[in-house]
Amino acid sequence: MKILYNWLKDYLPIDMTPGQTAEVLTDIGLEVESVEVTESIPGSLEGVVTARVVTCTPHPNSDHLSLTTVDTGSGEPVPVVCGAPNVAAGQKVFLATLGTRLTFTGGEQITIKKSKIRGEESLGMICAEDELGIGTSHEGIMVLPEDTPVGVPAAQYLNLPSYTVFEIGLTPNRIDAASHYGVARDLAAWYYVQGKELPLTRPDVSAFKENPKRKGVQVVVEAPQAAPRYSGITLSNLQVGPSPEWLQERLRLTGIRPINNVVDITNYILLETGQPLHAFDRREIEGDCVVVRLAEHGSRFVTLDETERILDGQDLMICNTKEPMCIGGVFGGLQSGVTEKTTSIFLESAYFHPTWIRRTSKRHGLKTDASFRFERGTDPNATVYVLKRAVLLMQEICGAQVEGCIVDLYPNPVSPAKVALQYDSMFALMGKNIGRETVDKLLKALEIEKAEEGKNSMVVRIPTYRTDVTRECDVVEEVLRIYGYNNIELPERINASFGLAEKPVPQHVRDFVGDRLASLGFREILCNSLTRAGYYKGLQTYPISNAVKILNPLSNDLNVMRQTLLWGGLETISRNINRQQYHLKLFEMGHVYRIKGLGTDLEDYIEKERLTLFITGNDRPLNWHTSSQTSDFFLLKSYVELLAQSFGLDLMRFSSGKAPEDIFEEGIRYSVHGKTLVEAGEVNKKCLAELEIKQPVFMAEFHWDLFFQMIRNKKIKFEELPRFPEVHRDLALVVDRNITYEQLHTTAFKTERKLLQSVSLFDVYEGKGVPSGKKQYALHLVFRDAGKTLTDEFVEQAMERLLKAFHKETGAVLR
Repeated sequence: MKILYNWLKDYLPIDMTPGQTAEVLTDIGLEVESVEVTESIPGSLEGVVTARVVTCTPHPNSDHLSLTTVDTGSGEPVPVVCGAPNVAAGQKVFLATLGTRLTFTGGEQITIKKSKIRGEESLGMICAEDELGIGTSHEGIMVLPEDTPVGVPAAQYLNLPSYTVFEIGLTPNRIDAASHYGVARDLAAWYYVQGKELPLTRPDVSAFKENPKRKGVQVVVEAPQAAPRYSGITLSNLQVGPSPEWLQERLRLTGIRPINNVVDITNYILLETGQPLHAFDRREIEGDCVVVRLAEHGSRFVTLDETERILDGQDLMICNTKEPMCIGGVFGGLQSGVTEKTTSIFLESAYFHPTWIRRTSKRHGLKTDASFRFERGTDPNATVYVLKRAVLLMQEICGAQVEGCIVDLYPNPVSPAKVALQYDSMFALMGKNIGRETVDKLLKALEIEKAEEGKNSMVVRIPTYRTDVTRECDVVEEVLRIYGYNNIELPERINASFGLAEKPVPQHVRDFVGDRLASLGFREILCNSLTRAGYYKGLQTYPISNAVKILNPLSNDLNVMRQTLLWGGLETISRNINRQQYHLKLFEMGHVYRIKGLGTDLEDYIEKERLTLFITGNDRPLNWHTSSQTSDFFLLKSYVELLAQSFGLDLMRFSSGKAPEDIFEEGIRYSVHGKTLVEAGEVNKKCLAELEIKQPVFMAEFHWDLFFQMIRNKKIKFEELPRFPEVHRDLALVVDRNITYEQLHTTAFKTERKLLQSVSLFDVYEGKGVPSGKKQYALHLVFRDAGKTLTDEFVEQAMERLLKAFHKETGAVLR
C-alpha cells in the first residue's frame, strides 16, 4: 500500500523527516518496505544556485555572445559564456554549476561541463526557464529580484515540491490502517506516548446540507445479512471532466490512474478514509430505486471489464427494479458507471459483511481495492461521515447539488466490542510490568475506552474500526506495538525444558506409517472386512469357532468377519498374479474381529486393529547396474525393523519366538510381556494353496493397538553429538546350531551396557572348517565413551569380558 508523506500532514503536523517517519511506522507495526522520492522536476535542479552577474562584456570572437563573471557566494567569480540577449551586470540569475544535469521542458537532457566557446573558457551556464524545466520561455535568461540572496539552491528558492511515497507492507489484520487517515491516527498515538499530543484533524463535514425539498433515489435492502448498513445520497448538476491537477497527482503517486472527477473523488476518499464508495449513473437506475439483494443463481452479468460472469445465488448484487447494476462490494457493472454524459448520480457508501464479499471475490477471481477492504472489515459506523466528505468535494470540484436526504438503512447498529483484561495476565504476556498508568495512557492513545474497572482488571470498548481486536491478547499486542517492542528488555537468562510435549495422535501415526511404507515402494490396499468361513477351517491360531458370523450373508464368500488381514492380502496377490503382476509389495491397515467365549455378552465381541505387510516376487527389477533381488524372510524382517526404528523401537530388545506354524512356514514373533507385538515370516504353503498361489509370499502382521501403545510410551531422549571417536571390533564366534543371534545380542548389551553402542551380524556360516552341529556368527561391535577417548587397552579388556560372557551364556568360543 502506497502512503504519501505530504498527504499525512493534512491530518497530523508531523515534525519528523520522511526517513524518521518511516522508522517510526515500522516500529509500530506498519512496516515500510521501501521509500520512494518523486520529484516535480527530474533531478530537483541539484547543482543550480542563485548567483550575481559581476561583469558582462561582449565576446571578442562573436557578435551574439557575452563574457560574464558570476558570483555564487562560494569563492572567486567564475567565467561563463552566455548567449542570452538580456544578460547584464548586476543581475541575479540561476547558474548551473559544473556537473549539473539539466532536463529541459521538452525532455532533452544535458550535463554542464568545462568548455571553451569561441576560444573563451566557460565554467557553467546561466539558465532560461525552459532550460530549468520550470517553464516554456527561451527568450532570455531568468532574471531574479534584486534582493535575491546569492548561493541558495534553486530547489529551495523555488520551493519545488518533492513527494515521498512509503510502500507499507500491510498485514491482513490491519485494515484500519489501509488509508492515509488510518496511518496518521497510528502516528498520533505514537506521538501521544512520546509526550507530544499533536492534533489529529479529521476533515470537517459540518458544511454538508441535505435538500429535503428534492426527491432522491430510494433504497430497498432485501439481504440485510449481507449488507448490514447501506447508505447513499443522490447528486445532480454534475459536470464530469478532468480532476484538478493536485487530485490527479495524488492518485498517480499512489498508483491509481485518474479517470474523471467523480470517479477520482471516490478513489481519493478510499485512500483518505479506507471506505469504498461507488457512483451509479442515475439514468441507469430503473424505477429510481436501488435494490440490494442476492443474485438469481445462474444469471449472467457483464462487469466493467466487459466480461460476462455467471452469478451464484450467494452473490450480493446492487440492482435497480429491473436488473443488476453492480456486484456489491466487488466490481461495478458496464452499463451503470459514470461517463462524460453523466449529470446525476447515486453515491453509495455501505458496510458489507466480510464473509459475503470474500466468497464472491474468490468465486469470480476478482480482487479490487474495494473488495480488499470489505472482505477484511470496514468501519460500519463511518459510512455517513464518508458520504458527507465525498459530497463536499463533489460540490467543490464537480458543481454537484444534493437531491433529497441521505438514505441510511442500519437496522442493527454495531456497538463497540468489549474485552475483559487482567493486569497480571497482560504483564505476563508482555514480559514486563510497564505499570497501570502507562497502560491507561497507551489505551487512550489507541482510542480504546475503559467501560469498567476493578481492582486488578478492567473492561474496555474497542473502536468499531478495529475489527481485528477481539481478545485480551489482541489488546496486549496493540499496547506493545505503540509502547515499542524494543523497550521490552530481554531477560538475562532463559530457561527451557526439552522434551516431547505432545503424545502421538493415532491418525498422525497412521499417516506417517502409510507415507513411510509408500516411500519404500509399498502400495496400500483396502480389503473387505467380510470374508469366507472356509479359510479358517483347520486353523488353530484363528479357529472358526472364534469367527463373528453374519446372520444373513449375501454369499458364502462373505459369511464371516475377518480375524486376520492375511486372506484379503492373499486374494489381492492372487488376482494380481493372474494378471501377470508377479512382483508386489503391499500393506493394509484395518480392523479384525473375533468372539471370546460364548458370545452371549457384548463384551465378548472384540475388535482390534492390525497393520500387515506383504512382499512377493522380486524386490527390485533387473537393471544394468544391479541384479534383481528376490523377496525373502530377511528382506521382510528388514522392513519390519526399519518401521519399528522409525519410532525409536529396537525389536532386538523384545522377546522373540517362533511364529504360528499354521500361518507361517517359518517365522518370528516379537512380544512384550507375553503379548504379541508383531509376527513375520513366509506364509504357509497350505494357505497359499487355498488361492492357488505358487510363488512364496512373506507377511508381517503388527498388532497395532500394542504397537501404538509402545510408540506412545516411548520417551524421546536428546543428546549432543558425540565428541569422542568410536572404536570398531569384529568377532567370529562358534556356537551350537540352536543358539540364536538374539541370545548373543542380549548377552552383549547386558555385559557392556555403558560402552557398547551397537552390535550387528554380518555373516553366518556352517560348513567346512566348522565342527558338525556348530555354526559361526561374525559380529561387528562399536564402542564409545561419551566422556573420553577409549584406549586400545580399555577396549581389549571389554572384549575379554564379552568373550567370557558369551562362553558362559551360550558356550561360544572364539574362532
